[in-house]
Amino acid sequence: MSQLTSRRGLLFGTAAVSAGALLAGCTSNEPSDKDDDKAASNQPAADDQPGKQVTIGFAGPQADHGWLNAINENAKSRAEKYQDVTLEITEGSNDTAQQIGQIETLINKKVDVLVVLPADGKALTQVGLKAMRAGIPVVNLDRIFNSPQAYRCWIGGDNYGMGLNAGHYIGEKLKDKPNARVIELAGLDNLELTKQRTQGFDDALKNYPNIKKVARQAADFTVESGQAKMAQLLQAQSKFDALWNHDDDQGVGALRAIEQAGRDDFLMVGGAGALSAFQAIKQDNGVLKATVLYPPTMAASAIDLARALGQGKGVGGLAEFEIPASLTLYSAVVDKTNVDQYMPTGFK
Repeated sequence: MSQLTSRRGLLFGTAAVSAGALLAGCTSNEPSDKDDDKAASNQPAADDQPGKQVTIGFAGPQADHGWLNAINENAKSRAEKYQDVTLEITEGSNDTAQQIGQIETLINKKVDVLVVLPADGKALTQVGLKAMRAGIPVVNLDRIFNSPQAYRCWIGGDNYGMGLNAGHYIGEKLKDKPNARVIELAGLDNLELTKQRTQGFDDALKNYPNIKKVARQAADFTVESGQAKMAQLLQAQSKFDALWNHDDDQGVGALRAIEQAGRDDFLMVGGAGALSAFQAIKQDNGVLKATVLYPPTMAASAIDLARALGQGKGVGGLAEFEIPASLTLYSAVVDKTNVDQYMPTGFK
């Protein structure tokens, strides 16, 4: 889904602020002198003060993609921050049966809490239910299980909002251009998240009657597919004004195809928040003008939530004594006006 030129810095970047600021401290289990005062203030405990020891099991897909690798790095680095957290992390797999087996191993180890980013949310729902029935609370990361009974808390990105914000950004840039034409380089069409990103994009463009989406190609989140599919779009579309690319990893390939074709007559908006995209936006000497965040810092926040669950705590800054049932991150648009702020959160 690179502060000090490493992915460890993702933990502390401003992309985490939208969801992570509330996770900065967990409420103490110690009773206050007055119940009314406790309900009103919900005083947080400092993160660096060790509490009850918590073993967190972490299971995600195979890190064969820059964003997924950043997810793993975020989880590992966040866990290392806490003296009271032990992280049991699986190798990860895109094979459903294998990932289920890895999660079952964590269940058998009787970890205190599970954090799971399923390769396929629907297919892994049953193992989430199994963990919950075994008394192990589950933090479902990003790709959601089919049943809310399969997790205690869900945290993830806003795929519809990602498309919506990309569409509004492009719409505002082209709102005064008659008969503007846009194209879309999507991700994997068999994933629900891809459909949501496209729906958000299409809904945003409805606000701009002068803009028409004239072409769409689905790639598969790799550099190679991004280059191949973008080359096809460029061949088919001799003239357009904007491109929205769902993913900055496949965007590396898309930019190669654009450079090879010698095209610079349109603006491009990316997705996710890769360091390479931020650097290109800052240089401002090519077609890439913005990217819409899908921050992998969500994995660090998932560790915070899992720790709070394991210690029976809530979230600092909220009145409730329990963590929320769900947290949706915001898909901020990063362009040259704010790229310096987000640069530390870029993943490789």
